[in-house]
Amino acid sequence: MAKISAKIPAKISAIAEKIGLDPEQLIPYGHDKAKVPLSVLSSEKKGKGRLVLVTAITPTPAGEGKTTTTIGLGQALDQAGERVCVALREPSMGPCFGIKGGGTGGGQSRLVPSDEINMHFTGDLHAVTAAHNLLAAMVDNHLHFDQTPRLDVRRVWWKRVLDVNDRALRGAMVGLGGRSQGVPRETGFDITAASELMAILCLSQDAADLRRRLSDVIVGFTRDSRPVTAGDLGAVGAMMAIMKEAIKPNLVQTVEGTPAFVHGGPFANIAHGCNSVLATRMAMHHGDWALTEAGFGADLGAEKFFNIKCQSAGLSPSLVVLVATARALKMHGGVALKDLNTAAPDSVAAGMPNLLKHLENLQGFSVPVVVAINRFPTDTDEELAVIARTLAERDVPVAMCTHFQDGGAGAAKLAALVKAHALPEVPELNPTYRWSMSPEEKIEAVARTIYGASGVDFSPQARVMLRFAGKLGLADAPICMAKTHRSLSDNPKRLGRPEDFSITVQSVEINGGARMIVALTGDIVRMPGLPKKPAALRFDVVDGEIVGLS
Repeated sequence: MAKISAKIPAKISAIAEKIGLDPEQLIPYGHDKAKVPLSVLSSEKKGKGRLVLVTAITPTPAGEGKTTTTIGLGQALDQAGERVCVALREPSMGPCFGIKGGGTGGGQSRLVPSDEINMHFTGDLHAVTAAHNLLAAMVDNHLHFDQTPRLDVRRVWWKRVLDVNDRALRGAMVGLGGRSQGVPRETGFDITAASELMAILCLSQDAADLRRRLSDVIVGFTRDSRPVTAGDLGAVGAMMAIMKEAIKPNLVQTVEGTPAFVHGGPFANIAHGCNSVLATRMAMHHGDWALTEAGFGADLGAEKFFNIKCQSAGLSPSLVVLVATARALKMHGGVALKDLNTAAPDSVAAGMPNLLKHLENLQGFSVPVVVAINRFPTDTDEELAVIARTLAERDVPVAMCTHFQDGGAGAAKLAALVKAHALPEVPELNPTYRWSMSPEEKIEAVARTIYGASGVDFSPQARVMLRFAGKLGLADAPICMAKTHRSLSDNPKRLGRPEDFSITVQSVEINGGARMIVALTGDIVRMPGLPKKPAALRFDVVDGEIVGLS
């Protein structure tokens, strides 16, 4: 098992100075990471702030290197003398101990200190977990003492959360053991990265906005269907206290000393998949280039980046980088995962429709797109030529990248493409839908336009909840689609570019504080489980250092 190197290129104070941040403003967590107060956003702007989004085609289970590409691109721009900041999500411990084993990039294109960022970092995910569960405890306490407004025990929405994968907690009974133990009721757990509080943290514009959103969180209903909020329970002040430091973005660096703001960690398959608006703004405030990524394939993270984050915060990227790999295209061409390294090049061509669909979707937002081919050591020149030739026929700029092995130098061609094709002015986006459309129309627009579905089937329960969203004044909220990341459809077994399929919305959750409607499709759940052989089996501490992180 390989150790994660503890070598840090520079003290965090030096990284701050590199982008015009006064080191005296930092709230240091040791010498290698720091919190940055929100007050810096009101200071004089240091950079031009062109925003670049990095997304990907539908990935293999191991991922296609989206975060690694973002970091490698940042290092390449840095080496070229550009003022650049990376803005990324914080890893959840769920995937660290589940399948992926880490979320800070890899090889010579990763964040440091990798082990701390992957584990506890500055405590942000723990703060979200604690604030969320404090509210849950106050809900059950409210029920126990039968306080007003009187919650209907059968209509309590608010669950608990945990930052690990644990399928056994998806459904749970609480309040058992007698009258003194509370009111018995059925509930469950979501993973912290999918919680409404995580979405609220990442969408809040400032502390006042965080407070407003927390106050509007709907925990349940009275018997006469009046919503009961966190504000009604008097929980907001305590939640603000827990999240006082968590709202401040974190400053770290890459292995080559490129500045990186890392803040917020929602998943993209069951949440909105983007780092915090505040961290993105800080990157744009202090850099001429601000590089961010959105989780999983472009049908998930990028769609939500444009339709939720950008429309909510008034952001617009100057360019999109679409990451593709030969191995993912071979998978979409029908090759089994175990055979990806030995399959013939014609399987790459068979998988190209998946890449082209994502490309088509991204171009539909009226933003320039370039493709980054993340090259693996097992890739052949013949395989990569198939991708390059197909894209050249469509006049799509493409760069071969070896940043995992070579760091910034391996993404130099990609950096040149970004500089050449990024729009000089902030473009006007063409969103998939307008927020003023009905919830059903917005879901249909995403399913037909982004996924390529022929239509949407709504369960009776989903239709009831969508009508209820209107009664709560949330009909104009954006849609957060919860869908498998393994396919453009809601069936993970349908690879490539599926046709002649419909999307099934099984249920709907209403997030009053985050102000979005979550539509759960297929068999998706908001608490993942561990695989048969979880990455946790690889972990240990040797000579004081964590081993097992990939």
